Amino acid sequence: MVRSDGEAAEVLEGADTTWQERALERSLKAARAKAMSRSKRYITTASQMLQETGRTDFTVHELVQRSRTSLRSFYQYFANKEELLLALLEETIADSAVQWRAEIDGLETLEGLRVLVHRVYGTTGSDPWNRLNRVLASYHAGLAQQQPDAYVGAFSPLVTLLRELIERGAAEGVLRDDIPPRRLTAVFVELVVGATVMSALGGARFAGAADPDALWRFCRAGLVAPSADA
Repeated sequence: MVRSDGEAAEVLEGADTTWQERALERSLKAARAKAMSRSKRYITTASQMLQETGRTDFTVHELVQRSRTSLRSFYQYFANKEELLLALLEETIADSAVQWRAEIDGLETLEGLRVLVHRVYGTTGSDPWNRLNRVLASYHAGLAQQQPDAYVGAFSPLVTLLRELIERGAAEGVLRDDIPPRRLTAVFVELVVGATVMSALGGARFAGAADPDALWRFCRAGLVAPSADA
C-alpha cells in the first residue's frame, strides 16, 4: 500500500517518539478534555443560577450542590468564585461575538456597526440571555479595577470584531481617517460598553433616557468621515 506524503510524515514523526511519550500525550489529551468539560459545567451552572436569581451573590457551596460535584473538584479548576465569574464573562462575550459576526456578515460597514451597537446596548433587555449580561454588568467595575488586564482580555473578541469593521470603513473612506482605527475603536468600545454598563446599573433611573437608536446616532456622528454626510 502506498502512503500519502501526510501519512508518511506522521509515521516518521511517530518514529522519533518513544512509547512512553506517546502514552503521556494521549493521557494529557484525555485530561485536558475532561478538564474542559468539567470547567464548562461549572460555567453553565453559574449562568443558570445568575439568570434565575438576577444576582451574583451565590456561594461556591451552592454552585457545587447545583452541579452535583464537590468543593475539591471546583477548586481544581477555579481559584475562587471571582475567577469563575471572569470565565463566564469571557464565555458570554466570546459567544456573542461569534453570533454577531455571523449576523453582520455581508453588511456594509456602517450598517454592521449600527447592528453591533444595537446588540451590545440591547443586552439590557429582559430575555434570559440579555438578563445574564445585565447581571454581569455589576461585576464589570470591580473587575476593571482589580484585574484590568483580565478585563481587557475578556472583551478582546468584541474589540477585534469592531476594529475589523472600523479599519475596513477607514479604508473605504466611509469612516474618518484623522484618528487611527485602533484609537477610534478604543473610543467606540469605551462609549458603547460604558453606556451599556451604566444603563444596566442604573436600572429604572435610566429607563427611557437613551435607546440603541439614540446611541447609534451619537456614535455615527463621531465615526463618519465629513464627506460621507455631505
